[in-house]
Formats: sequence, C-alpha cells, structure tokens
Amino acid sequence: MPRLPSILLGAALLAAPALATAQGGPPDGSTPEEQAVIAGDPPFHAQTLTLAGAARPAGKTRALFNGRDLAGWDSWLGYSDPRDTYGQPAAGPIGLNHDTTGVFRVEKTDGHPSIHVSGKIWGGLLTKRSYGNYHLHLQFKWGEHTWFPVPRNNGVLYHSHGRHGAFFGTWMSALEFEVVPGSVGMLLAVGDSRGTHSFSTVDWRVGAKVEVGRDPAIPYPFRRYMPGGPRLPIQMPAFNVDANRNAEKPLGEWNTLDIFTLGDRSIHVVNGVPVMAASGFTTTDARGAKRRLVRGRIQLQSEGAETWFRDITITPITRLPRIVATGDAK
Repeated sequence: MPRLPSILLGAALLAAPALATAQGGPPDGSTPEEQAVIAGDPPFHAQTLTLAGAARPAGKTRALFNGRDLAGWDSWLGYSDPRDTYGQPAAGPIGLNHDTTGVFRVEKTDGHPSIHVSGKIWGGLLTKRSYGNYHLHLQFKWGEHTWFPVPRNNGVLYHSHGRHGAFFGTWMSALEFEVVPGSVGMLLAVGDSRGTHSFSTVDWRVGAKVEVGRDPAIPYPFRRYMPGGPRLPIQMPAFNVDANRNAEKPLGEWNTLDIFTLGDRSIHVVNGVPVMAASGFTTTDARGAKRRLVRGRIQLQSEGAETWFRDITITPITRLPRIVATGDAK
C-alpha cells in the first residue's frame, strides 16, 4: 500500500474502521481545498545532489551515546496499547522515565554497543539537553520485528520543544527526519494535539519551508525536495515533503544519517547523499506568538518497528555545507 507520513500511519492502519472514518484519514488530495494547495507546484525533476564545502566546526565532537547506558537521555512512553494513540484511551500515557519493559535499552549488535528500540510501545528517547547549530551524526538499521500491520517506521526528531507527549500523548513537538523505507530523510512537522485524539484539532504549530517539485508517484501532497523549485511552507494539509531520492541501503544493513542545522535551517543526509534542505523554522509559544525555532532536544522514536541506533555524536558548527544539484539523476 502507499507510504503514509509517519504520524498518520497509526490512525490510518491501526485504528478500528469506525475510528478511522471519524478521524477522516490522512489528506489524499481528494478535496478542492487539498488540490488548491498544490495547484501551482512544478513537475519534479530528478537531479544528482552532492554536498559541497564542509560544515565549519565550532568545537569538539562529543558522543551523545556513551556505549554503556542511557545516561544523558530521558524516555517518554505513550499508551500501553499503541492503538489508543489515535483512539479513546482509558488511561493516560506511561510517561516520563518509566520504561519498565525495555522499549529503549543498550545491547550489542554486530559487535558494537547500540541503542535497541523495540517499537512495541510508541514513544521517544530524548536528550536531556537542548541543542542548536550542530552536526548530528548517527547510524541506524532495522531489526527483524514489526508489531503492527504497517510499514517499518521510525524517526529522528530534532528541535523538540514544549511539553512531553504534546502530540497525541506520545511525542514532543518537533521537526522530524523521517525513517521509513523508501522515504528516509522526509521532513515532517510534528505539532500539538492539545490533549485531544482527533487530527482535526491538532495545532500544527511547527513550520518550515522547502523547495519542492510535484511527483505523482508518491502520496499526497506529491511533494519532493527539489533544489530550484518554489520554496513553500509545510503546513496542513501539505505538512510533509518527501526526500529527494531513496538513498537507503537494503534491509538489515547499517545506514548513516547526518543532520546539519544552523539557526532556522537544516540539511538531511542519508548515506552521504543530501536528500532534504529546509529553512524558516518557526513554532508558536505559549502566548500564541510565532517565533523562530533554532534549537531543541533530540528524540529517537519508537513507533512499531524494531530499530537499532549507534555511533551518535554531535558537533557544534558555524557554517552549513552547500547542496549542489547537477544534471539528471541516474
């Protein structure tokens, strides 16, 4: 079935049919309003993208994962039954630092210490500190197990801010570097559901702008990152932009991810291939005022699929690399 944005997979595929109908499902371009948002998008033109110039470091690289334990991280877990995330839960989220079943734990795989994410319960492992102006480097690979009838799904959320579990009791508001087969590096905006369990009432408070082109081969809003395309906002109903290309390695192999962020801009890189650049990050504060979003905590997701993370480091930077686009992609 078609790939769906990370934050809609649960509602579309886990919920009971009656609930899915009530939620309305993800936007699919079937309404005049949804079509109007993308009416002016130019056709996607595939290019070869490379990084030019290195990020300028402003300090030493430090490990966010020490290889022994989860010191420096907090866990936040949503509902004991993930189907309640988009349903009508009888109880609240499991909450902060109450991971009694080892959703996040340190184990060795392939001879190296890694963070094992079970995926059985949805939630996030968050750095205790907030960061801005950095190069985040890490590796991930998929595990064997998936726990629900959905595609493998995970993500790295950055510039995470606000209250724990703001988004459906499970994730902090943030920008998401999507980790889902075929779309690793997609950008999504994760908002605040304001204590409700309906997508119609979500406050999509996180904003960004991306240069896009229209690719009808992917789900609505049919947008891929395309250097030189119109620079358009990520907002409902078009609140995600897919990666420029699929740069993921085959299932079971380690993938290298890099996020470069400086001020209100970022670049996503998958296995050395730049697949996304975004800018103009904003959020809405407690008083309802819009402000630039330039820093926040980092979250590793648990969202239904076994995943391993390792070699997590962060380096302060004062300059982003550049993305150079040439010719037709092969």
